[in-house]
Amino acid sequence: MTRKQKAENKAHDGEQPPKKPRADDHNGHANGKALPAEFEELYSAVKGHLSTEQMREILEANDQDSSGSDAAVLRKCQDLLFYGPLDSCRICNGKLEFNGIRYSCTGTYSEWASCTFNTRDPPRKQEAIKLPESLEKSPASDLLKKYQDPSRRPKRDLSTPDKPFTGMLISLMGRLTRSHVCRTVDLQTVLFVISRCVLIMLSLPLQQYWRQEVDKHGGKVANHVIGTFAGVTCLIVSPAERERGGTNKLAEAMERGIPVVSEQWLIDSIERQEPQPLEAYEIASDLAPDGRGIPWDKMDPSEEAIESLSAELKLYGKRAVYKDTKLQEQGGKIFERDGTLYNCAFSHCDLGRKLNDYCILQLIMVPENSLNLYYKKGRVGDDPNAEERLEEWKNVDDAVKEFVKIFEEVTGNEFEPWEREKKIQKKPFKFYPIDMDDGVEVRHGGLGLRQLGVAATHCKLQPEVANFMKILCSQEVYKYALMEMGLDAPELPMGMLTDVHLKRCEDVLQEFVEKLKSMKESGPESEAVWSDFSQRWFTLLHSTRPFIFRNFQEVADHAAAALETVRDITLSSHLIGDMSGATIDDPLSDRCSKLGCSISPLDKESDDYKMILKYLDKTYEPVKVGDIEYGVSVENIFVVESNACPSLDEIKKLPNKFLLWCGTRSSNLMRHLNKGFLPAICSLPVPGYMFGKAIVCSDTAAEAARYGYTAVDRPEGFLVLAVASLGEEIIELKNPPEDTKSLEDKKLGVKCIGKKKTDESEHFVWHDYIKVPCGRLVPSDNKDSIVEYNEYAVYDPKQTCIRFLVGVKYEEKDAVMDTEE
Repeated sequence: MTRKQKAENKAHDGEQPPKKPRADDHNGHANGKALPAEFEELYSAVKGHLSTEQMREILEANDQDSSGSDAAVLRKCQDLLFYGPLDSCRICNGKLEFNGIRYSCTGTYSEWASCTFNTRDPPRKQEAIKLPESLEKSPASDLLKKYQDPSRRPKRDLSTPDKPFTGMLISLMGRLTRSHVCRTVDLQTVLFVISRCVLIMLSLPLQQYWRQEVDKHGGKVANHVIGTFAGVTCLIVSPAERERGGTNKLAEAMERGIPVVSEQWLIDSIERQEPQPLEAYEIASDLAPDGRGIPWDKMDPSEEAIESLSAELKLYGKRAVYKDTKLQEQGGKIFERDGTLYNCAFSHCDLGRKLNDYCILQLIMVPENSLNLYYKKGRVGDDPNAEERLEEWKNVDDAVKEFVKIFEEVTGNEFEPWEREKKIQKKPFKFYPIDMDDGVEVRHGGLGLRQLGVAATHCKLQPEVANFMKILCSQEVYKYALMEMGLDAPELPMGMLTDVHLKRCEDVLQEFVEKLKSMKESGPESEAVWSDFSQRWFTLLHSTRPFIFRNFQEVADHAAAALETVRDITLSSHLIGDMSGATIDDPLSDRCSKLGCSISPLDKESDDYKMILKYLDKTYEPVKVGDIEYGVSVENIFVVESNACPSLDEIKKLPNKFLLWCGTRSSNLMRHLNKGFLPAICSLPVPGYMFGKAIVCSDTAAEAARYGYTAVDRPEGFLVLAVASLGEEIIELKNPPEDTKSLEDKKLGVKCIGKKKTDESEHFVWHDYIKVPCGRLVPSDNKDSIVEYNEYAVYDPKQTCIRFLVGVKYEEKDAVMDTEE
């Protein structure tokens, strides 16, 4: 789902650069099908007798796009003359252009989004081709007139071949990995792959494996390449070669204009059973002599995960001097005047033009009144190709004017209304500000790996609590969470955003969800709505792996849950502050006091501890990842009394109280403790959001464990036990409600029956007034339920109270430990 930026040539200011077509010559085989012989005749006539300017005139006379390089103009003109003039895009009325596999639109759907419509069968105008008068005396005139009549035009055959590599000659280089890693890297995936080394070990050499795969899918592998690149479709390069910068074979391919692409092109083309656009996987432009500068969106997810976790955050908040300037080492600070901090970050995701850029703009004052303007624009991980400048200014007013000028060029908006009132209107092809908050993002301010061992040394908290706070205050927890969601760009402080920016994200999400409920469009028109939202979303929340959302589950995982996580991490960043210095002053105790709740370890001999162990044991089922199942063991249990939640005495006065399980990421836990539970951010027909804006709990630890599980090499997590009142009336449903609005308004309690339920004969009462639905799991009468276990929905946060935190460790079931050296 990752899209890579690759433009054939730079566009004029404010214009859209044309998408790069596949590098076929006129003898090439588009989609493995030979071009008609008549086309060869026309090709020779056009190329031999018409100038590029004449071709542009022909295109313009027929209302076709005449922009681009000479080669691009030639291809467009040939397509027009032989097959007829292209009609407008059915979605946005923009212009269509052939990209080597299909026709794609170069227009815009909205100010946020380029049109991503594409087709193999484009609409064409059934009218005579208009030929400028300047061509009357051209030797090619008679041949061109031959194709003016629409009835004589052939239909272009772009149907998918039976095998994706039909007619292709592919060259392989380096030790290919054959790593089938999911591109949508979310919870559990990346580090499971890394820790388990899911790189399939072959009995045959990997080159031989791919040779067989290419042959099986219709292509051929070039045996010797140096000096014999004729007819080669592309060169496949291994990650190792990318790191080293390549060899003579690579250099020759680049010199001859042969596309150099990653191994992922093979994987995706086979998976989708059609050749993918080569330019989307091309890496040659990023191969500097020393192997620098591989953009993150061109890396395999496992490679990117390693880069992300080891990367240092370059911009931690509104007062942060961007790390690459090195001016912070000289005491540099963000210039401030009349309460305005001259520090802006921007994002622009345009999946139609394959752009996913960030931009940084700062005024930095260093001691002795030296004012510097810093500007940088590029893609994450692609520093060698980034546009970057650092300029010293003698006059402060002139520097401010230049800052404002650049802001207006980048966004198309005035700076003052944005900075003072947060007023801004998104402009086509322009960046949008990422509104940073004034604070220190936790990936910078949290405890680093070297600090974790000593952080609790001088802590006055109980050892178990000190260790718990050490986890919550560590950079690692939040780095993993952002990495799993693709929001881990070190250039942008995605964990330090203003409430205004978060509210804008929420509004865009809610607007999209409501639009889907009433949407009548289908087919490409429906896809355009999803594409528009995707580009809006990944502009507002900059991702290293943007893609077009296709279903509700993806919206839940990568929009709703991502926004909730970013919101919670932002609060954690404010609570944690800057702990990057010495830990001798007991920062853990200080942060614990800021939580606004008391946390104490539960005595392991107490009745409550034994009750919780029983509740967990009875209602837990192993978490399954692939073919491996994970059990769970209890490390510690903490009693929690949060000022943000009603006390047990207050809950006691409410009706129908239950002790229920809640799942949470560790990255969200600090906000839960400080602010209590918040309802889900939106209503979607998928788990976690199918009850609308509700707090969802379960009577099974198995359900909570699904959310609390992280990854194999991070087996520790937390389950929450909360007391929830479902109100005077409990609505029992066999399936989640279609319309949640009335439930939200009336704040009614809901119980949805799952496929499995706890044995009611084993239920008991705790503290005389709280029901504990503890019992072994048995089949329910609702075998067709879309939920696995019983779920409970509470719509009023004042009816829930976090009572226990259960620290657990996930362990592979039936694992045999090898103790031999």
